[in-house]
Amino acid sequence: MKSERFYSLDVFRGITVALMIIVNTPGNHETTFAPLLHATWNGFTPTDWVFPTFMFVVGNAMSFSLAKYSEKGNVAFFKKIFYRSAVIFLLGYLMYWFPFFHESEGTIVFNPISETRIFGVLQRIALGYFFASIILHFWKIKGAILFSIVALLGYWGLLSYFGDYTLLGNAVLKLDLALFGSNHLYHGEGVAFDPEGLLSTLPSIVNVICGYIVGMFIREKGNTFETISKLMIAGTIFLFVALSWDMVFPINKKLWTSSYVLFTVGLDLLILPIILFVIEINKIKRWAYFFEVLGKNTLFIYLLSEVGIVFFWIFNVENVSLYGWLYQNVFRLVGEYFGSLLFAVSWLLTCWLIGYWMDKKKIYIKV
Repeated sequence: MKSERFYSLDVFRGITVALMIIVNTPGNHETTFAPLLHATWNGFTPTDWVFPTFMFVVGNAMSFSLAKYSEKGNVAFFKKIFYRSAVIFLLGYLMYWFPFFHESEGTIVFNPISETRIFGVLQRIALGYFFASIILHFWKIKGAILFSIVALLGYWGLLSYFGDYTLLGNAVLKLDLALFGSNHLYHGEGVAFDPEGLLSTLPSIVNVICGYIVGMFIREKGNTFETISKLMIAGTIFLFVALSWDMVFPINKKLWTSSYVLFTVGLDLLILPIILFVIEINKIKRWAYFFEVLGKNTLFIYLLSEVGIVFFWIFNVENVSLYGWLYQNVFRLVGEYFGSLLFAVSWLLTCWLIGYWMDKKKIYIKV
C-alpha cells in the first residue's frame, strides 16, 4: 500500500484530535459557542461528531493492521489486541484518577479508587477496538455487517424494553448503577450517568466496524473519483436512514443511539472523501501538515491535552485556579466567548508544538 493513504488517515485522525482538544478545554464552559458544546440531550451539534469519528478512524487504521495480526495465528492475534486494548483502557482509567491525591486540611490524601470513574473516552476506544477486532477476525466483513445490523436493532430494543430515552430512565444508566454504583459513574450531567457506559458500548463497536470496511474499500478500489462518489452516495443513504430512524429512536450522543451511529458514519462518509479528493487526487497537502502532526502521535497528544490541563486546575494564582485566572485576566480581554475559544485554541497549539517537536525528532509513541 502507498504511504499516501496513511497520510490521509493521519490527517483525518489529526482533525478529530484537534477538535477533541478544542471542545474539551474551553476557557469557560458557560461562555462557549453553541457548536462547540454537546447537545443537551436529543439532537446533534458539530461537537457530537468528533468522538464517533475517532472510533471510525480507529477502524480505518485497523484495515491496515488487522490482517497482519491475523496471519500470525489466533494466539498471537489475541495477545496483540488484548495488550493494546488493556493498555488504552488502563490509560483512560488512570487519566480520570489523576492526579491521584488532593489536599485536605493541610495534608495530602489519596483519591479513593472507590470514587474513580471506570468508563470514559479511551476506555470506549479500547473496548470498541477489542470487540471489533474479534468480530472481523472470525466473522470477516459479511459477519461484521450482520453483527452491526443486529447490534443496532438489538440496542434499540433493549433501550425500549428496559426503560425510556430520558436521562434518568434509560437502560444504560440502570445497568451501570446495578453493576458499578453511582460513585464510579460520570457526574457531569448533575446526576450519576455515564455517556460512555457499558451498554452503550455495543452500538459504538459499529462505528469501528464501519471505519474498517471503508478503509478496506479504499485500499481495494484506490483513490479514484469512483471511490469518492460511491462513498458519498453511501454517506447520503446513511444520513437518510438515520434521520428517518430519528423520528422513533432519537439521535442522541449520550445514549449513543443507533440513529446516532448511522448519522455520524454518514457524515464520515461525506467528509473523508473530500479529504481524499483534496490530498490524493489534487495533491494539495501543505495545509494538512498541521493535522498530520496530531495524527502521528494521536494517543500521546490526547493524553497530554487531558493530563496537562489538570495542572492548570491544581495550581492557584490569587486564590483562583491557574485555569480560571488565565481566562479571566488574559483571554477574557478579547470577549467572553472569543476568549473562551482562544483559550482552547492556545492549548491546542501548545500540544501541537510538542507534537511538532516529536515529529521532527521522529518520536512516535504507539501502543
